[in-house]
Amino acid sequence: MTPSPVRPGPVYLTVLVIATCGLVYELVAGALASYLLGDTVTQFSLVIGIYLTAMGAGAWLSKFIERGVARRFVEIEIAVAFLGGFSAPILSFAFLSPRWFHPVFYGLVFGIGTLVGVEIPLMLRLLRRSVAFKDLVAQVLTFDYLGALAASLLFPLVFVPNLGLFRTSLLFGLLNVVVAFTSIRLFRDEIGAAGGLVAKAAVVAALLLGGFAAADRLSEMAEEQQYADEVLFAKSSPYQRVVLTKNKAGFQLFLNGHLQFSSVDEYRYHEALVHPAFAVVPGARRVAVFGGGDGLAVREVLRHSSVESVTLVDLDPMVTRLARENPLFVGLNGGSLLSPKVTVVNDDAMPWLEKGTDLFDLVFVDFPDPNSFAVGKLYTKRFYSLLKKRLAPDGAFAVQSTSPLFARKSYWIIERTIEASGFATRPYHATVPSFGEWGFVLASPRPFNVPARLIPGLRYLSDETLPALFSFGPDMARLEVPVNRLHDQVLVRTYESEWRKFE
Repeated sequence: MTPSPVRPGPVYLTVLVIATCGLVYELVAGALASYLLGDTVTQFSLVIGIYLTAMGAGAWLSKFIERGVARRFVEIEIAVAFLGGFSAPILSFAFLSPRWFHPVFYGLVFGIGTLVGVEIPLMLRLLRRSVAFKDLVAQVLTFDYLGALAASLLFPLVFVPNLGLFRTSLLFGLLNVVVAFTSIRLFRDEIGAAGGLVAKAAVVAALLLGGFAAADRLSEMAEEQQYADEVLFAKSSPYQRVVLTKNKAGFQLFLNGHLQFSSVDEYRYHEALVHPAFAVVPGARRVAVFGGGDGLAVREVLRHSSVESVTLVDLDPMVTRLARENPLFVGLNGGSLLSPKVTVVNDDAMPWLEKGTDLFDLVFVDFPDPNSFAVGKLYTKRFYSLLKKRLAPDGAFAVQSTSPLFARKSYWIIERTIEASGFATRPYHATVPSFGEWGFVLASPRPFNVPARLIPGLRYLSDETLPALFSFGPDMARLEVPVNRLHDQVLVRTYESEWRKFE
């Protein structure tokens, strides 16, 4: 018996859904790899390359499916639903084993990509009796690309901020199951007895629903295994994974798995970042802090009575919200972001510098380490040149500059880049037990001496210990290094190479 022609409208809607699901799985893998491994450009490039190659392999393999095309299509939908839906939990738990993470990661990406690559060729074959070939190809590819557009817009703007990665992948797994059930109905003449397919789809749907309901617990389990201490808060913003942990000694903030501070010894870091610069520009009134959304650098800035205004520019509203509302943060930063002197701006610091005109007496640059090209741009000559335009002629700025001991070449690249941007520099370092030996660079458009006098009452720094910060032993001494430029970010590659030795 010849199967009845299929109404193409519902099938085109199916194409839209499976295209959206396919791209979301790709984005989930890329985002997780960025969170867990860093270097966003590298991770997304690898994921896209492997995924597209796998789709090509899937399209090629589809020619070997000669019988029962509709049944095979439904089976593939069920398989994609399971693998894609559980991809985020699988990868998160796989990260607990450094030996197995990469094989699991690349294997999963290739597997999902292969299955997705089979979908469209089979769909074209199923519809060829109902639609003229030229219209069929045009319509299917149109809905395929529209689905990709929907995924690329909704993933960062809607799904990740509201559902997180676990629930997002599980939700789209459920959509693939819906496609499987819909296809069983649409192609019932070709499929025939569908009891087995319905049962398989129902089992996968039940597993995905269970995973969706338990997503918070699954995420907590993965986070608890990844972090040594109790996880108090774990959520993904459009920019990063924000995790707060606590132990007997205090609490810690992690961004994308990298420690930002420990409440036990953060005062050493923030006193070293802030107060030497005030010794260079005593009486500074207008201050800007880039990064530092935790409010701890601002806390130190507000200890200086001369300060009239502080502008904090931090990309992530989730971090600044925590700093203003979380009792642990407020207790540690003294409610610094609630001060009437402080203005919080959630923006990318580089375009913010470009579009503004206000001058500052002091600027503190407290970005995460340059472990990706997105962050690395904030350590380039272009960034420091923009900063120079917003700095008063007799002003100064201080930059956290990674460890001169563990990433010696990276540290001196930052110093060299600042110097090449037209600043006099004074590199220095401090001991922060949570990080080890940590580096900073103090800079000004005018020549200046090593600072000598600090405000009284600091916990770590004093006038007696300050000169030692500006002295480097042989194992941290200056190196001849290149300048970090926006279109040739040698710093990111160097940083990754140096820190990889300690993983």
